[in-house]
Amino acid sequence: MEIISDISTMQQRCLAERRKGRRISFVPTMGYLHQGHLSLLSEGKRRGDLLVLSIFVNPTQFGQGEDLDKYPQDMPRDAQLARDLGVDLLFTPNKQDIYPVGYATYVNVEGLTDNLCGANRPGHFRGVTTVVAKLFNIVQPDVALFGRKDFQQLAVIRRMTCDLNLPVEIVGMPIVREADGLAMSSRNIYLSADQRRQGVALIDAIRLVKKELNQGQSDAATLISLVEGRIGQEPEASIDYVQICHADTLQDMDRVTGDSVLLLAVKVGSTRLIDNHYLCEEV
Repeated sequence: MEIISDISTMQQRCLAERRKGRRISFVPTMGYLHQGHLSLLSEGKRRGDLLVLSIFVNPTQFGQGEDLDKYPQDMPRDAQLARDLGVDLLFTPNKQDIYPVGYATYVNVEGLTDNLCGANRPGHFRGVTTVVAKLFNIVQPDVALFGRKDFQQLAVIRRMTCDLNLPVEIVGMPIVREADGLAMSSRNIYLSADQRRQGVALIDAIRLVKKELNQGQSDAATLISLVEGRIGQEPEASIDYVQICHADTLQDMDRVTGDSVLLLAVKVGSTRLIDNHYLCEEV
């Protein structure tokens, strides 16, 4: 595995590989890899000839008071995991090169970013789409893989890629869960043992909703109240949002259909957990 930090070197290397006719698979991350990331890399390995992983903690997607300064990082560990999985190129740019002095250009996707995390984290998705667009221009991938845990992020990146005519296939991969059902996240390390136990309320709530759906309940407000009741049983849990939205538009729905997705954001202590589930699928 080759590790490259310089933007120009990375771009030229990837362009050279494309000229050879090699198909580039790309997994952009902020590092502190877990099994969810590794599932993306494994699928990327299958879908391309050259597998590229980027690790960059992107400052523009963090809001004031969020965890930029303490976001978990362990580059030697991540590099070894990537090497063991067969990553060909590991791209580790620095902040000063991605956002040099005088940087003034941002990518903003409207509409899809108004609801859910976009409503609660102003500017977050502008930071996400800007850095992903830049990484696409540098890495020149044929296919890029993202986890479905960040459901809104995936939808926004799909829209940006389509609207800007970027020649990249976007692949969304299923949520990977811990044995207790908690969706894997780099931020799970922040949770104490008791908070970790409380975090399982998210998957419990999803299962309760599926049970009600299977018994014929389809009223969104009723199902949301059920989720709120389950989350409310945990002493350190506070709800950011619980919503049932259309999977494509992310607009709130009054009744569950085959296009509905349940989306949750819950703080347990100071750690923000997100989860979601296509309501047409089994848990």
